[in-house]
Amino acid sequence: MVDALIGMEVHVQLNTNTKLFCRCPTLSGIPNTKTCPTCLGHPGSKPVLNKRAFHYAIKFALALNCSIAQSLVFSRKTYFYPDMSKNYQITQYELPLAVNGKVVLDSGKEIRIKRLHIEEDPAGLVHEEISLVDYNRSGIPLVEVVSEPDISSAEEARDFMKKLMSILNYLDIFDASSGVIKADVNVSVKKNNFERVEIKNVTGFKEIERAIEYEIHRQNNEQVVRETRSWNADLGKTFSLRKKETEEDYGYITEPDIIVRQIPKLVIDKLSQEIPELPAQKAERWVKNFKIDSVDARIIASDPQVASLYEEVAFQCDKILSARWVRRELLRVLNTAGVKLSDTALKAYHLIPLFKLLERKEITDRTGQQLIRELAQSPFDVGLRVKNDGLSAVGDVSEIGKLVDLVLDENVQALQDYRKGEQKAFEFLVGQIMKKAKGRAKPDVVRTLLLEKA
Repeated sequence: MVDALIGMEVHVQLNTNTKLFCRCPTLSGIPNTKTCPTCLGHPGSKPVLNKRAFHYAIKFALALNCSIAQSLVFSRKTYFYPDMSKNYQITQYELPLAVNGKVVLDSGKEIRIKRLHIEEDPAGLVHEEISLVDYNRSGIPLVEVVSEPDISSAEEARDFMKKLMSILNYLDIFDASSGVIKADVNVSVKKNNFERVEIKNVTGFKEIERAIEYEIHRQNNEQVVRETRSWNADLGKTFSLRKKETEEDYGYITEPDIIVRQIPKLVIDKLSQEIPELPAQKAERWVKNFKIDSVDARIIASDPQVASLYEEVAFQCDKILSARWVRRELLRVLNTAGVKLSDTALKAYHLIPLFKLLERKEITDRTGQQLIRELAQSPFDVGLRVKNDGLSAVGDVSEIGKLVDLVLDENVQALQDYRKGEQKAFEFLVGQIMKKAKGRAKPDVVRTLLLEKA
């Protein structure tokens, strides 16, 4: 039996131009200027559903393998708090938009999706010396994804979130530059008889992981009560907010201002056809047809832009070599720089000549690594650079042989260690030769000559 049960309630801001039930823009601005009687809940105002948000939510549900409801029903969730001026939130309760989906983690473990529903975001609260409210956020369209408590560690929770984000990027229904993703995390541990504690509004994959790790440790060392807690990223700990509410506390009723309507199968079928090949499907196809490593395929496919670049490169270059270099070199360079591919001017046609040179062994891997670092900063003509800077791989036996002799003369102790059977000494000598050749010597020639001379 697992020692911890974790369920996620993930709120995703949909990338629409206007709010969920009114025509107010979703763009940020001076506080309390992007509002109207509808999103503020003034008497007599009537909500009108944003069609694009509705379609985006269906697409997301289909991508998560959910079953779509036959009817669209909204509810009022009643509560009294400054972030909701009308004292209720329009959401879905009795009949969510979709149920019974799943997300498959890298390990192959399936995390069940209990429900997916649409709701409006409350206002934003700013806590300084006094608490301030910005109603610009009030009414922003959200989709909430609720998992079953199938997650058993912080690492699995982070993988779950990464899978959701990857799918959102493929569907192009979330704007990572301006949109918000936040999660309520439910954590319980075996030691406390799986008494559930909810951590509210955690943002950022790293913070979700940190919050879960802290809460599991806390619950394994303290007596737990059913409550709602908040995560303080600066202190790295959770603290109690209030006793955990039950659904009955919210006094849900069916929203009287939005009629119950059927969801036509024709609409669902049309939206289903608009869903692109998703990352898991793409990776599976590459492994089957391109014969590339499954880990390489999964990592490359997780980003739609990187996946598109790889497919374009693989059409003209060796598919396995291309996958290895995109995943282990290009992505490493981007991660080190803290940028995404979309932040650079790098295109497939910049990488194709580089990979062809590597494929024909006309440049060494070390030179390739140097060039890919430079390409990510500012693209250039690879063939011309190699020619003008004399970066072609050196395979001349006599030239490399001179370098081997020089290194052996300078590293007598390493040579003796190798002759005693120490393989690390041999690799050290190879490295010294490559260093003197400025990375341009062909490694296979270096190794062959070193074996002969050592």
